[in-house]
Amino acid sequence: MTGRMNRRQMMMLSLPILAAPSALLAQAATPAAATPRPAYDPAPTEVAIRDGFEVGSIIVVSDKYYLYHVIAPGRAVRYGVAVGTAELVWKGRAVVGRKVEWPSWTPTQAMIERKPEQYAKYANGMPGGPQNPLGARALYLHTLSGQDTAIRIHGTTEPGSIGRAVSNGCIRMRNEAVMDLFDKVPLGTPVYVY
Repeated sequence: MTGRMNRRQMMMLSLPILAAPSALLAQAATPAAATPRPAYDPAPTEVAIRDGFEVGSIIVVSDKYYLYHVIAPGRAVRYGVAVGTAELVWKGRAVVGRKVEWPSWTPTQAMIERKPEQYAKYANGMPGGPQNPLGARALYLHTLSGQDTAIRIHGTTEPGSIGRAVSNGCIRMRNEAVMDLFDKVPLGTPVYVY
């Protein structure tokens, strides 16, 4: 993370408006037409964002493969993420309802039905640890009424997947990034996924 922003970090952001939970924000900044879009950078980076976002909240912009943790008015830490494939992208509003270090993992019934050769052997679960697909940490997203959405923001054993749509709906981060975020967000943190 850097304390100063360079021109690359000032690139356009597409973030949600929090005034209405389902509304989308237009471009926060528009670079000059001749300015090429920088290469995708998954490293945690402090960036400027449009004012009006709830400090402490998490915003995921699925089609850009970034998660933003709002740290101050107009400022956020941006992390690279992997998201669900087109038919499995989860979008909505939630809160962090549970936090787990080295979480266990059980594939959903839908995952087992889609790819039994890959997931059936884990139908009874897999204990947490370095080989577990949820990685080092998991933030469990719950509805505003407290129900588990089955969507997680979690680490990964496949860091090369960051920046792509490859998951079964959850939001993956590199292990070191999810560990950083895990330590910064309390239970009840608002999460907006677009």
